[in-house]
Parts: sequence; C-alpha cells; structure tokens
Amino acid sequence: MTDSRTAPTGRPRHRVVVLALDGVIPFELGIPQRIFGRARSPEGARLYEVITCSVRPPGPVRTDADFDIMVENGPEAIATADTVLIPASYKLGPVYEQGTLTDELRAALAYLRPGTRLVSICTGAYVLAAAGFLDGRPASTHWTSAAHFQRTFPRIKVDADVLFIDDGDVLTSAGVAAGIDLSLHIVRRDHGMAIANDVARIMVVPPHRDGGQAQYIQRPVPDAQLATTTGARAWALARLHEPIQLRDMAEQESMSVRTFTRRFREEAGISPGQWLVQQRVERARHLLESTDLSVDQIAQNAGFGTAQSMRQHLQAALGVAPTVYRRTFRAVDGEGGGDGRNGGPGAQTCVTALDGPSAPAGPAGRPRSRSRSRSRSTGSPDLPVPDRSTA
Repeated sequence: MTDSRTAPTGRPRHRVVVLALDGVIPFELGIPQRIFGRARSPEGARLYEVITCSVRPPGPVRTDADFDIMVENGPEAIATADTVLIPASYKLGPVYEQGTLTDELRAALAYLRPGTRLVSICTGAYVLAAAGFLDGRPASTHWTSAAHFQRTFPRIKVDADVLFIDDGDVLTSAGVAAGIDLSLHIVRRDHGMAIANDVARIMVVPPHRDGGQAQYIQRPVPDAQLATTTGARAWALARLHEPIQLRDMAEQESMSVRTFTRRFREEAGISPGQWLVQQRVERARHLLESTDLSVDQIAQNAGFGTAQSMRQHLQAALGVAPTVYRRTFRAVDGEGGGDGRNGGPGAQTCVTALDGPSAPAGPAGRPRSRSRSRSRSTGSPDLPVPDRSTA
C-alpha cells in the first residue's frame, strides 16, 4: 500500500498539522486546508498533507460559532508534523490572560520534534508566546490585540503594522484574512511564485497584498472626495522596466508630490518608493523562475538598471542572490528539486539565509535565523529605491 504521505513523484509530502483549540474561529481553521491542500506540483502531485488535531483525544471541539467540529486526531499527531499551525481562538483562558500554558497545551506541545516549523494566525501567536517560542523575536498578531500582547509578553518585538512576519522557523500573522497572506507566502517560500500564484487563482484572492495591517487600523477617514492612487500604481506596473519618478506617479492622479505620497501611504500602508521596490522584486522573482533571461536582462526588465542593484535588493528582500534563487526554484520544478520540507532543497533558503552552518538553536532545537526577514505583503523590507528611480 502506498504511504498517504508519498506523492506520485515519490517525494514525501510536507505535513501541516493544525491545532484546533476550544473557541477556534472556523474561518481561520479552514485556511490551511484551502491553501496548502490545493498546492500542486507542475505534474499535479499534492505538495502538502493537512491534518487537524486537538489537545485532547479525538472528539468534538467547540468553535466560536454555534456548532462544534469533530476532530479525528489527538495531540500525538504533532509529533508527525513538519509544520504546526495554530489558528486563532476566543477561549485561550490563562494563555491570553496570564501568558501561561494550560496543562493540556503544555502536554500537546511536548510532542514537537526539533526542526518543526511553527506558524500562527491572529491570536494563535499567544500560544507560541506562552510556550517561549517568540522570546526575543519579532511577531505579529491582530492589531486590536497588539498592545495587550506586548504587555503580556514584553520580551517579544511586536509589530502591529504588518500582515505577517517570517522569522525563519517561526512565522506569525495578523488577524483573520492575513492568515491567507501568510499561507500563500509559505507556499511561495517552499515551492516558488508560480505554484503560489496557481493556488491564489483557485482561491480567487490576490497572490500578495500591498502594504500591511496598518491600513486596516481604524483612523480618521480620509476625505472621500480625494482621488485614489490606483491609477498611478497601474501606470507604474506597466512601466517597471523604465525609470519612474515620484512626480511622474503623482501627475497620473493630478496631485502634488506631497499629497500623492500621503494618500499613497493611507491606501497602501507603505511609501511609493517601498511599493515600487516590492513590485520590482516580484517581477525579478517571476522572471528568474519562469524564463531563461540572463541576470542582466532581468535587472533591466524589472527596472533595477544593473545586475548589481538587483542583487542587492534581492539579497535584502529574500536573503539570497538571484542565481541561487533561480537554481532553487528551477530545481523544485525539475526532477532533482526539493520537496519543501524544512531543511531540504528549496525549503527555506529563498527567504532567510542562516549566518553560517552553526547558527544558534532556537526553541526546541530549531535553527534561529540571524538575518530575519520581516515580511509585509510580499516579504520586501523597508528599502531605498533602485539607483535609476527616485519614486
């Protein structure tokens, strides 16, 4: 009999174990299956196996809705996980109130194997924090809980503005739909942009969203009579290969540079220059994965001007050089590629580069990244714009 975890290619599927706690939010509980469950290789093989478990023996788990769910796996399933994902719950009890684990949670997390990737959606970050997995690390949660999260866990570097944070072996997201952004990011990190984009198309969601959680925090509403910056963004995307000046983008909306910059930040959550770098990095990634163009040609096409400029920006955003990124994801698509499992080819090297082979161990023996990638909507950090652009 064929192992259920073995794909038709003979490679083991990456197992994602979702921990369903009492009070779990059904929408967020369903995200992993919807995203990871639909990721396929170019040959059509499933790339992930998603199972759900409880902190108790198999049985019903109460949701925050008017129904229970029947969970068929107990906490021992965590011992089989390559990735453990914890969605939000409205009944975290002492985890939320005092920042301490319940006995059930402590016993369940004891099944974790060294090297297991940890992921949380929304207030699921409280569980990782209470277990000590986020000490001294950056993390995100829903913006309404960010201040309480910081008070409860002062050793964590809380960022309430981003959609998610990728810190290598531990990833946290903001609230609700940001779990979709993070899950797509993980697929993109494991298997490349093309596969993640295919999943996004099936889900009828954008492959990545501009800006961060900051754009959803309640603030005074901008004047509804003012024009948006959508047209300028579409104009810029059609001209990424050209030098783009900030004043040129502002002129598309008949705004002054100052007004345009303010409006752009209100709508996208980042500056025009940061947004432009993100789009150019994404264009370069796509071309590295899908074409045989040289690095110099891709640098020109993406608007970086020179190969050196593109290398600097991709190194800062992804942690690797263009040739390494291309080799990783061309290998994933070919016969000799990685399977997306932690530690294997194509698993993490495209996002966070470890500082040498002897990086210090994090919680549960997981390697801790020294050069952390604080991902916003596309994984691009706060960067200066390319040499040939002033936007």
